[in-house]
Amino acid sequence: MTRILLPLATFAAALALGGCVGTIGSVVTAPVKAVGKVADWTTTSQDEADRNRGRKLREREERLGKLARERARYSPKCDAGDRDACDRVARIDAEIATLGDQPI
Repeated sequence: MTRILLPLATFAAALALGGCVGTIGSVVTAPVKAVGKVADWTTTSQDEADRNRGRKLREREERLGKLARERARYSPKCDAGDRDACDRVARIDAEIATLGDQPI
């Protein structure tokens, strides 16, 4: 009788522990997967860095264009002797210089 029960018990134990072994494997690899996800979230890929740099360049160029148009609008008034327009042109020139000096 023990000859029949021993293989049957071994087979039953193998079936019961089969799910546990799979779960243990998942539990062991979970921290490694979590660290990989955190690394992906915290690092910036080269494509992402290029997109961000391109966006900053476009925003800077848009701002410089707007300032140039504004300066062109006030320069003739300044040349005509309008003191407020001259002050405005000086502020615009200062902002253009500041934008030109900033790294991207």
